[in-house]
Amino acid sequence: MTGNSDRYHDQDRDPNRDQDWDQDQDCAGPPHGQLGHGVLEPEREPRLVEALAGVPMRELAAGGWHSASVSESGDLYVWGWNESGQLALPCKALAEERAQDEADGAGAAEPPEPPDVDGTQFISIQAFPALLDFPQEREVSKVGCGSRHTAAVTRDGELYTWGWGKYGQLGHEDTGSWDQPRRVEALAAQGLRVEDVVCGPWTTYVCVREP
Repeated sequence: MTGNSDRYHDQDRDPNRDQDWDQDQDCAGPPHGQLGHGVLEPEREPRLVEALAGVPMRELAAGGWHSASVSESGDLYVWGWNESGQLALPCKALAEERAQDEADGAGAAEPPEPPDVDGTQFISIQAFPALLDFPQEREVSKVGCGSRHTAAVTRDGELYTWGWGKYGQLGHEDTGSWDQPRRVEALAAQGLRVEDVVCGPWTTYVCVREP
């Protein structure tokens, strides 16, 4: 199994590091469910993520306050903090931003309605791994996590990104943030097949094969 991690918590750690598990978790500040145990507490020792016990995994990535893994069958699991939509689960903050943008664009005199009037269940923290419904039921081969964004490569070589996009790290030719997987059209338009992805805190790197 391969993986990549951001600096805040370490899911795929170097055995030569001279830090114990508790010190690694303390670096993250207040826990946000990124360990996947269903509680918001640090762990002093490595602990099996019981929700995924028995599911063979091939990929693992750790971001600032969230984690993601890919199973051998191509399913993508996500857990942790969803403050910027990085889990691709309904994010209240982004819904409020969209509502405000729509109100500003329409020149509304009154404040916009709260974004949850339609009964949407917004998720701030997902403390257990959640199976993500990927667009068109595509299977995933690679995943990377940044500080507050996520990128995944499908088995047919397409790149999808979501989460915080202020610095253009999502690759959608804008600085918007998204709480749903969105295909990076610039790569698809060039016929490039994405083979791997790695995320920095506010950057995304891909390895591609030319047609």
